[in-house]
This record gives sequence, C-alpha cells and structure tokens, in this order.
Amino acid sequence: MKTLHKLCAATALIMPSIALARPMTAEDVARLESVQTIAISPDGSRIAYTTRSLPDVTSGEEDGKARQRLNLTTGPDAARAFLPDDMGVSSVSFSPDGSMITFLWSDEGEKTALWGIPVDGGSHRKLAAIEDAAIRKYAWAPDGSTVYMLTGAAPDEARDAEKEAGFDAVVYEEEQRFNRLFAAEVNRKRPDKNPREITVPGYVSDIEVAPDGNWAAITSAPSPLIDDAYTSKRLQILDLASGNIRRVIETPGKLGDFEISPDGTQISMIAAVDANDPAATTLHLVNVANGTYRALNAGAPEATVDTEWMADGRLATIAHVGAQSRLRIYTEDGNLVEDIASGPIILTGLESGGNRIAVEADSPRHPSELFLWSNGRFQRWTQHNEWLADVDFVEQRTMRYTARDGQQIEGILIEPVGGVPAGGAPTIMDVHGGPESHESNGWLTAYSMPGQVAAGEGYAVFLPNYRGSTGYGTAFSKQHQNNYTDPEFTDIVDAKRALVEAGITDPDRTGITGGSYGGYATAWSATALSDEYAAGVMFVGISNQVSKFGTTDIPNEMYLVHARKWPWEDWQGMMEVSPIYHVDTAETPLLIMHGEDDPRVSPTQSYELYRNIKLRKPDTPVRLVLYPDEGHGNAGAAARYDYNLRMMRWFDTYLKSGDRTAALPDPRPDLPDMESDAD
Repeated sequence: MKTLHKLCAATALIMPSIALARPMTAEDVARLESVQTIAISPDGSRIAYTTRSLPDVTSGEEDGKARQRLNLTTGPDAARAFLPDDMGVSSVSFSPDGSMITFLWSDEGEKTALWGIPVDGGSHRKLAAIEDAAIRKYAWAPDGSTVYMLTGAAPDEARDAEKEAGFDAVVYEEEQRFNRLFAAEVNRKRPDKNPREITVPGYVSDIEVAPDGNWAAITSAPSPLIDDAYTSKRLQILDLASGNIRRVIETPGKLGDFEISPDGTQISMIAAVDANDPAATTLHLVNVANGTYRALNAGAPEATVDTEWMADGRLATIAHVGAQSRLRIYTEDGNLVEDIASGPIILTGLESGGNRIAVEADSPRHPSELFLWSNGRFQRWTQHNEWLADVDFVEQRTMRYTARDGQQIEGILIEPVGGVPAGGAPTIMDVHGGPESHESNGWLTAYSMPGQVAAGEGYAVFLPNYRGSTGYGTAFSKQHQNNYTDPEFTDIVDAKRALVEAGITDPDRTGITGGSYGGYATAWSATALSDEYAAGVMFVGISNQVSKFGTTDIPNEMYLVHARKWPWEDWQGMMEVSPIYHVDTAETPLLIMHGEDDPRVSPTQSYELYRNIKLRKPDTPVRLVLYPDEGHGNAGAAARYDYNLRMMRWFDTYLKSGDRTAALPDPRPDLPDMESDAD
C-alpha cells in the first residue's frame, strides 16, 4: 500500500514548484518529530534540546519506542545535531560553568550513566556512573565539583540466583525496591570510582541542589507504589553532608514541579490545595527557613503547569487558562508584574538561563517546537516537520456551550476539510483522560487522537473540557467527584446538542473515543447513552467501577479525588455507574483496545465489557484488540500506527455511514509493504 505522502513526494520531484495541499494521514502521524526537553546555558547564549520521534514503521524502519536526539542552537533556525543519530539521550542539562552539555545515556551493554560533551567541540565522555545500577536523575552542585545521582536499588544477588533457577514468582506489592542517592566528584579525566552514598527517606523521585551547595530539595514518597506517588509525595529539605532531613513541607495532596530561588530562601512549588484536589495546579512559594508556604493563585480558573526562577530573582511561570496559555512573571515577593498571552501557540514547558526564557510550545499547525521570549514576542527557533507545510489544515477553534444545568463548558472544535456539509458532518467526540487534565487549543493529532487525520476524511472533531477537567480552577475540577457519569458525561452529550444546533454535527452520525477516563466515557456512552452515539472506540478504559478498585494500582487516588467513597459503602451505586450494568441498552458498535500489561486500568476491564456485550447483545458489533507488552497507552511505533488505522477504519465503517448494522471490518488493517518500502 503506497501512502499518500509518498505519492505527493513523488509528484513534487516532477513539479518542484507546485505545492500540493493534501489531508493529513496516519502515515504522517507515525513520522512526527517534536521538541521534548530544553536546557539553557547559564549565560543564556546556548540552548540544548532533544527531539522525540519513533521509528517510521510505515517506511520499513524496525519497530521500537521513542528516541531522543540531542541538538544545540544559538539562534533561530541555527540548530544542529550534537551527537550521532543512534544516541538516544535524556535529562539534558548544562554543567554549571556552561562548558559542557550533560545527559544520561546507556552505551551498548552498559548501564545508564552521566555523560558530557563540550559545547565548543570534542567528543562525548562519561562523567559519572554507578557500577551496579542505572542513573535515573542527576543534579549538579553549583560549583560543578560534585554531581548527585538518583539510581535504582542495589542488586539482590540471592534473588537473582533464584530467578535463574526458575523461582521467579512475584509477591505483589511486597517486594518493593527503593532507589538510592550518590554523590560523585567530577573529574574531567575519569569518573569517580567510589561515589558516596547518601541515605534518603522513602522513594525519592527528584532532586535539586541549593545555590550554597549544602542542601537539596527532594521529593519523596513512602514507597515506590504509584498510588503513593500520587497521594503521598512530599517536598523535603535534605542536608547533603549528614543525609538528615531538615524539614518536610507538609502539603496535603498532589505535588508537581518545584524550583529553588537563586538566593536559596524560597522554593516555587506547584501543588494541590487539599487532599481531594484532583491535580497539582496551584502555584505556591515556600519559605525554606521555616517550611511555611502560601498560594499565589488559589481558586483562580486556571492551572499552573511549570515554573523557573530567573537569575535576577524573578519567577517565570506558565499558566493554562482554559484552552489557552499565558507566560507570567512574578517578583521574588510573589507579586505579578507581567501577564503575557501566548497568542496562537500553547506553552507547555519553560527553562531559563541568565534572564532569558525559552519555552516548548505547540499550535494547531505543529507539534512542540522551541521558542524564545524576546523583545516582547515569542520567537520560533526550530522548524521540524517542514513537510507539514504541504498539509491542508482546517479551522480549529475554541467553542463554549451551556450544559443543561447552566454550567459553561469549553472545548476545541476541528472542522472537516472542505467545510461542514448541509445536514452536518459526521463528528467524533475525542474525550481526554484523567479527568484531571485538559485539552488546549494546540496540536491535537496523535496515534489515539483523530484530530487532523479525521478532519481530512470529512469528520468534525470536538474535544470537550468536561467537568473534572483542569485549566478552569479547582472548584470546576471537583464537580465530578462522588458523582460518576453525571454531570461529566452529560456534558459531552450537551456538547453534541450544541454542535447540532450550530449546524456542525449530524445527530445520527456522532461517535466517541478516548483513553483511560476517556475510555470510561466511551464505554458509558456506548452503553447507557447508546442512543446518542453511532460508533465508539474505547482505549484502556473502565467498565466496572467495583472490580476497578481491586485491580488498579491507584485505589487511594480513586477514593480521594474521584469516587470519594469506597465500593463497599455503596455496592449498588458503584455498579450503576459501571458500563457493564447498562449493556442491555448497548446498540453502539464498539471497538475496544487495551495494552496487555496495563497496571493502571487492568485489561480485565476490557474483557468484562467485551464479554457482556457478546453474550447480552450479540447483534451489537464489538471487537477487542489487545497489544502485547504495552501498558496504559501504546509506546511502540508499530502498536501506535496499528491503533490509528483501526480507529479510523472503525469510524469509517460505522460512523461515516451511520449504519450500526454494518459487517465487522477485517480483523487486520491494511499495512504498507514493509519489505519493499525498506528496499
């Protein structure tokens, strides 16, 4: 099967002066590249960044997971690759003197170590390593003499011997392995052979060293369990000489990004306001001396997503306000002095060097790129995926509507190529997970997000920020608690009605898709709300709220920020908000997809819904697709491409036609001739 982008490329060789607009394809999605992480040199003169991409399996590249390549730039369109293409790196930073770019990398057959490469030329070399474990995170001492490294646990030789002998049973949640912290002296000639181990409490996930080099801020949870990381992670002040904890910052709920001020007296902290706050979205300043903290934007209809201190003591932050974003600058006292709208781009991350600010940002027309805030504007420095200039992008805009109880809801609408036909377009509701997350009016096309691919095939796509979403304040994100399915999923039905009234959507050809909590929304819509939806594609979704508690790795998080009660407090109520309870009304053709190794939402959730539909509604089209070695979302290139093809084919079969009784499509999607493409 030849892909459309290859045909266009061949045509361009014959007629180089003519640009042929074309819709986006699943093959395009498979080869997207985006800026992943950025770092600015201390003097602000250089920016290092990584680009993230997957092997292009559509053109015959060997299947694999995402890889990150290191680049260096000093100005717009001046980026250059700084390491060989086959070196996938992570955790990019600069040495404190700015002379080296440092990164984590695993040389063939070795454990992940800290490496560096001079900015002015020269080859990369190993700076620090731990013989028996991979380095996961690192932080420089301000003078550059020492680097602090978080690593995995020490090997358990007795246990390894048992495994080799076949005794490989796993005791669930009882054989936790805690990580370790080491300090290594940095010698530019050779790595320190005897790094000093520092005892740390619990499971430490992040570290930043204070400007005086005497202490560090760490985040630590009681155990490596993800439930503890969500609900019990706390910021702590660690004395680097003694290994003692000077102070624990007693925040009550979820914890996000933190940064130490240049004078070491304060820490910026993004955290929840209470134990029931669904997400860490409120900006706080912590007094290091006494551990007290205060919120700067508590209750505001927004979400703070990243912070960075500047050299002069000002604090730069990114806030998402609904579906848009803003750059904000605070004084060291927490006074807001600049509030800058980002315009057509969506800011997602920032870094500072000196007093320069660089951001990662995407837009409706491109994935994440590198921008510099300079002279009152965001200046784009990188241009990846230049072939996107040939894609026929459609209008994408925010839209507000009124839910049945009067609540204002916002979402993002992507209209179909060629405009909306008379009677409305077939429409896909693309529902985000969480629900403590939100969609911004930026790049909204991915392997599991139909976006511009669906628009190019004549669909409208709507992404609702239904109640429970972040970006609109804590009160809004709490509205779904102790009230599964209503109002959160009726908000999506109300979006459909608003789109129908506006002449955009065909009411008889409305479909729905989503992953995780969006998968729950899809399952609910295909069963309890089946009259509203002509087709559904459910990914790693929930079908039984009772069994979900017993099979997930986040039961406490579910209790605190979602259900607000345990199943045994209301067995019947929990069943009534479970899609399997409503299968008797399920008429919506449903494609169910799930990773076989998903720890968050067990694949048994998909088995349950599939089996109930097959037995109780045998005339309703249903298919279950499992992805081996995949977890809560597909990581492999082939699995992602396969998902995209299956999703769109299901919608073409049942949604575009409006025929709920159509025959099941073939179990295998049409794939390119991989062997001939590779040749």
